[in-house]
Amino acid sequence: MEKKLKIGILYDSWGEEEAAPEPEKKKRTPGKRRKKREKHDREEIFEALEKLGHEPSYQVLDGEDKSLTALVRCEVDLFFNLVESYAGNDNMEMHVAAYLDLLDRVYTGAGPQGLYLAQDKGVAKKMFQFHGIRTPYFATCYQGVLDHSQDISFPLMVKPISEDGSLGIDKDSVVGSVKELMQRIHYIQEEFDSPALIEEYIEGREIYAGILGNQNPEVLPLIELDLSRLPDDMPKVAGTEVKWEKDSEAYKVTKSAPVEDLDEETTALLSKTALTVFRILRLRDYGRIDMRLTKKGEIYVIEANPNPWLSSNSEFYMSAKKSGRSYADMISEIIELACTDRRRRSRVRLA
Repeated sequence: MEKKLKIGILYDSWGEEEAAPEPEKKKRTPGKRRKKREKHDREEIFEALEKLGHEPSYQVLDGEDKSLTALVRCEVDLFFNLVESYAGNDNMEMHVAAYLDLLDRVYTGAGPQGLYLAQDKGVAKKMFQFHGIRTPYFATCYQGVLDHSQDISFPLMVKPISEDGSLGIDKDSVVGSVKELMQRIHYIQEEFDSPALIEEYIEGREIYAGILGNQNPEVLPLIELDLSRLPDDMPKVAGTEVKWEKDSEAYKVTKSAPVEDLDEETTALLSKTALTVFRILRLRDYGRIDMRLTKKGEIYVIEANPNPWLSSNSEFYMSAKKSGRSYADMISEIIELACTDRRRRSRVRLA
């Protein structure tokens, strides 16, 4: 893309800690290095946009009406949409995209339809089954009402039906008895005010497929989150301990890396399955599909992630890097996809 754009990096700030004041300067101990603060993905994207010659700026949604009305007046060519919630409510993510559609603004990532279909895991799983894609048998329950049920057997995985980022998933999420099941359902309803998704626990390798594109989407090299070294008393799931608790043993012994030991047939089948899910859920620009690969070679789709995390430490960039793209290349391609997608009635013209 030759044309340089004004790009607003749109993100939500609800729940973020206020920046700590700068500590008083002290004499540094020889040989000691100050630990660098880990950058937000929005900061890395900002730097990449500058490197690409664009004019980036930050646009924050803080849960106040004035931050919504500010979008109307924001003079940018495109929004790089990193919003994950509004006023702390993850279910409002799709409404932000719908609001941008009403304003006829161009933005990156999934539209409201894709965000809704992927976020409601019960709806998504029904669609997978309709299209003949394996997904764990499941049931949904809220306040004693069973909304959907299949014949399922222990062990079971219990998690919120709509949360992402592994919220509501931890070492107690896999249950082996009716008592544990009832306790976990109660926890999910009390903590998240959400229906509980109850599904068969599938033992297998955790495989992630990043996808980039619209008309001819490309499945990037597969990534595996290696859970084999988790403590014996922990189920092999990517819970909050694995994803976010950096001081925990679970975080320290797990890592993600490109998959190198799969045969061509299995790799092709995983890629084809991921691509089908991407299209079924009407995702666009980029996304990540999470799957389990059993010892028998069976593929189960666990969930789809529209607009996944784009940090340089993320699995998505790990895939992009393995494909030969630099971080700036990845960001540039996402922008170009957003600009050329005809479905968005784009007002941005490529030079």
